[in-house]
Amino acid sequence: MQQSPCQTKRLAWIGGFLSLVVAVGAAAEYPVAGTQPDRRPVGAPQITKVDHDQAWFQRAIRGISQPIPPSLGWLDSQGNWYTPFNRPGMPPPYDIRGWHAAPAGR
Repeated sequence: MQQSPCQTKRLAWIGGFLSLVVAVGAAAEYPVAGTQPDRRPVGAPQITKVDHDQAWFQRAIRGISQPIPPSLGWLDSQGNWYTPFNRPGMPPPYDIRGWHAAPAGR
């Protein structure tokens, strides 16, 4: 049995409404930072310590020839947040830092 276009539209509206109700209910559990942008929400995680060891720095400068350019001085103040700079990007031929190259001895 085939549905009429009117029935199909009605089911789409009902499905959209139910999705909205579920999404609003789920969103109510989390604080919205935009309502008070000058304050962190109560209970929000906080970075209390930044500890980048020598291995982190070696990984971050992988594929960069010596001497390390002064423009990379920002690595000294890089916090514990995500940065794509110290992770492999696209494979060759776009891999200018050699992140996807096989290690020597293989």
